[in-house]
Amino acid sequence: MINQIREATDYLKRHGVTSPEVGVILGTGLNNKFVEKIKNPVIINYNSIPHFPISTVEFHKGKLIYGDVKGKKVLAMQGRFHYYEGYSMQQITLPVRVMKLLGVQYLLISNAAGNLNLKWKKGQLMLLEDHINLQPDNPLRGPNVEIFGPRFPDMSQPYSKKLNNRLIKIAKQRKIKLNQGVYVAVMGPNLETRAEYRFLGRIGADAVGMSTVPEVLVANHMGLPCCAISVLTDDCDPDNLKPVVLSDIIAIAGKTEGKLTELYVELIASL
Repeated sequence: MINQIREATDYLKRHGVTSPEVGVILGTGLNNKFVEKIKNPVIINYNSIPHFPISTVEFHKGKLIYGDVKGKKVLAMQGRFHYYEGYSMQQITLPVRVMKLLGVQYLLISNAAGNLNLKWKKGQLMLLEDHINLQPDNPLRGPNVEIFGPRFPDMSQPYSKKLNNRLIKIAKQRKIKLNQGVYVAVMGPNLETRAEYRFLGRIGADAVGMSTVPEVLVANHMGLPCCAISVLTDDCDPDNLKPVVLSDIIAIAGKTEGKLTELYVELIASL
């Protein structure tokens, strides 16, 4: 794994990715507006980077984009990887380790998630305060690589207080509604049953998705401060549950993408 990470890192350095300060992972339906903010972009397809997985999910474009946002060097993943695609947790999180080795100091994550909190509505944003991991594997399983981090990384504060507090402040200034809550990660790719939504709500989750937590685990393992925002794309009310299709999720994410982009661009400017 170490050799694969180093080979991918060296490849990106040779192709102009030299000093990124902020890493960004763009989730389902959140691939366009933030990318438009990147100036002087260097675009590298995933399939050209040694050992990078290939995104197989519709609407995940599979490109790494390096450039300038508000005077900071940013490295953005336009499309991410999921466990349900058949990749190992180590493959899914390889880009995060590469970002850290390239010099990234902060990691900003986005995702599309189902809304479990009946006080909220789809189309709103949720800042992750904490998470519950129900995925069946862990990217840190196996021999620990000491140069990356400790065998038993602490997870008492998985999301950076510094980044979260700044996002809350920016949201208030910009009059953007930013809920704060707990994200639960499940394997997927199916959406949940009514009974499963009831269970997830009862154990303390406000939103449910199929990503993000593996990347957050690896970021914490490497001492990389991170934050994450979910776009709530569908209401998961078990007593009034309606079928959801991917096109609806993409449409809601697209309508909300501008607000998320505004928050992250201003956060980057403040770092």
